[in-house]
Amino acid sequence: MLFCLLLAVAGALFTLVSVPGQAADQPGSAPVVIVQPGDTLWDIATRHSGVRGRDATIEEIRRLNHLDGYSVDAGQRLTLPRQR
Repeated sequence: MLFCLLLAVAGALFTLVSVPGQAADQPGSAPVVIVQPGDTLWDIATRHSGVRGRDATIEEIRRLNHLDGYSVDAGQRLTLPRQR
């Protein structure tokens, strides 16, 4: 009986420490937006920034989409950061 309890505790501890950070991962694919005529990167980031803030969201959008600058074109498909 004691052996089973120790085994259960050891298994629980192993599970907790074996995959740190995985609990924060969200399932599914990253959100995507299609740039509309007149949209700017600032507009898109403002609409989708959440708690992260617009400037951080802009930089994350640039990183995710390998953008060198700050301009976007109508019809362009942008991967957005996941909401936190």
